[in-house]
Amino acid sequence: MRSGQTMLRAIAGYQDRPAAPTSTDEALITRIAGGDRLAMQVLFARHHVRVYRFVLRLVKNEALAEDLISEVFLEVWRQAGRFEGRSAAGTWLLSIARFKALSELRRRPDRALDEAALSVVDPADDPEAVAVKSDRNEALRRCLHELSAEHREVIDLVYYHEMSIEEVAEIIGIPANTVKTRVFHARRRLADLLAAAGVER
Repeated sequence: MRSGQTMLRAIAGYQDRPAAPTSTDEALITRIAGGDRLAMQVLFARHHVRVYRFVLRLVKNEALAEDLISEVFLEVWRQAGRFEGRSAAGTWLLSIARFKALSELRRRPDRALDEAALSVVDPADDPEAVAVKSDRNEALRRCLHELSAEHREVIDLVYYHEMSIEEVAEIIGIPANTVKTRVFHARRRLADLLAAAGVER
């Protein structure tokens, strides 16, 4: 996959002249469809961190996530002309990222969906607060691990990535009502698991 990174650099090769910061994502994708490398650079700069974090939480491997990010944006370059604007550009990007990550996980069955880093320690916390927070986070990780992959996925998208029900439906490719049902059952199951682990909601 490293060759993908080389190709991505060639496509989005950083240039001295900046693109108009007010360009919408949709406008950038239209320009990308016409072969505009500068638009590709701007879109990459806007979204690569978010997409990387999303992929990393799925594949649990930084090097693999970096390679997959290259694959995602190469796919954007190839498929920009097919983007119809029926969903937000960010949703479209995460849909591509999800497909790439799950395809890779199917090729590597030893890897699984990750409930990953849930918080960052606040340097202002005293040692006791850090210990309590660490214990709570560890308990939450264990409880999330007990959820099904489908339930972990919707919890991740809705609460970590702050996606709407409609956006999650678009990313996963299921009806919005199904997403609502999964979120409801995932929250109820997680609440039960946290209660059993002695973690206050």
